[in-house]
Amino acid sequence: MTEQTRIRDRIDTGPRFQEEEAVRLNRLFRGSDTLEMLETLLKERMAGEVAVVSSFGAESAVLLHLIAQVDPATPVLFLETGKHFPETLAYRDLLIERLGLTDVRNLEPDPEDLAKKDESGLRWSYDPDGCCEIRKVKPLAKALADFDATLTGRKAFQAATRSSLPRFEIDKSDIQGRLKINPLIDWTPEDIAAYMAEHDLPPHPLVAEGYPSIGCSPCTSKVAEGEDPRSGRWKGWDKTECGIHVPGGEDDGKSSDLPPGYEPAF
Repeated sequence: MTEQTRIRDRIDTGPRFQEEEAVRLNRLFRGSDTLEMLETLLKERMAGEVAVVSSFGAESAVLLHLIAQVDPATPVLFLETGKHFPETLAYRDLLIERLGLTDVRNLEPDPEDLAKKDESGLRWSYDPDGCCEIRKVKPLAKALADFDATLTGRKAFQAATRSSLPRFEIDKSDIQGRLKINPLIDWTPEDIAAYMAEHDLPPHPLVAEGYPSIGCSPCTSKVAEGEDPRSGRWKGWDKTECGIHVPGGEDDGKSSDLPPGYEPAF
């Protein structure tokens, strides 16, 4: 019995993961081509039920194109926060049609949460962690109940906080121990650009305007040449991630309610 078969058998009988599974998968696929790795994972169901978490942002087309070559019916989870740039929503629709993706799921925040905690829609202006919790973290956590693993588009070059991530890891923000897979973690900006050119993939329209990392419109700024690609996210705040990729759960303990007498600045 090969190590690959042993891993698959173990995963098939227990879809939630332990740290040793991630270690073994990193060892098994060390040096493997990204597409080859994805074909093995998805076609042999080595990670159980898998979904792609995509922002349809600056570089999302690469991972989605790779996935579409293997199985265009792979579920793609998009956090429809209600705060996206119109260009992002148009880009999402363009890629769905262009790549033939057949199961893109728009995850929206709970209306009751919005009514209770962000009735004005301005929570991002005084408590971005709380806004991300309502509009991203909680909707994703609910959707992930149906899955054993997620594929992300994170890359080491994007930020110092991502520089040492492995291809396979246990989702520390998830008590269920889901597997998190980062197929592009070792890709460089040059790799991304070359792949998009080779396959004639359309760029996100805001990249040319100075947005190398694109999230919700109120919390995304342009980035100067030479700056960290994610430095335009939550500019002016001690915040680098929305919360779906960090240990500690929903908001990493940072969110707060509206201070008494506070009037948000426009």
